Amino acid sequence: MPRVLGIDIPGRKRLEYALQYIYGIGPTLAKEVIVKAKLEKVVKADDLSDEDIQHLVAVLQSDYNIEGDLRREVSANIRRLISIGSYRGIRHRRGLPVRGQRTKTNARTRKGAKRTVGVVRGKEARSAVKAAGK
Repeated sequence: MPRVLGIDIPGRKRLEYALQYIYGIGPTLAKEVIVKAKLEKVVKADDLSDEDIQHLVAVLQSDYNIEGDLRREVSANIRRLISIGSYRGIRHRRGLPVRGQRTKTNARTRKGAKRTVGVVRGKEARSAVKAAGK
C-alpha cells in the first residue's frame, strides 16, 4: 500500500483509480496527474518504484490544491458565505440544502431525521382528552 502525501492509496488497484482516494482528485484529474508525472495508467499502485512515487508527489504538490489545503479552502469559503449573510450562507447555517433542491419532501441528508412538531400537554390535559374521547 503506497503512501502518497500521507494518504495510503490502495495498492492492488490501477494507478488512475488509486489516486482518486486522495481528497480533491477525481477521474479527470487523476488521468491528468499521471500524464504530467510521465507514468502509465495501467500499472498497479503497488508496482510503483520510489522514484515514480517521488515524481507523483512532486506533480501533486506543485500543481494542485488537495487534501488539507483544499479542505481548509472549502471551509473558509463556507465561513465567508455565512459571515456576509448571503442566501447560500444562511442555508449552510440552518443546515438546509444549498443548491436549490426541494425541501418539502426529501432533503433528509441535510435536515437530519424527522422531528414531529406537536403540542406538549400536561398530565391533566392528557387525562381530559382521554375522558372526552370515551
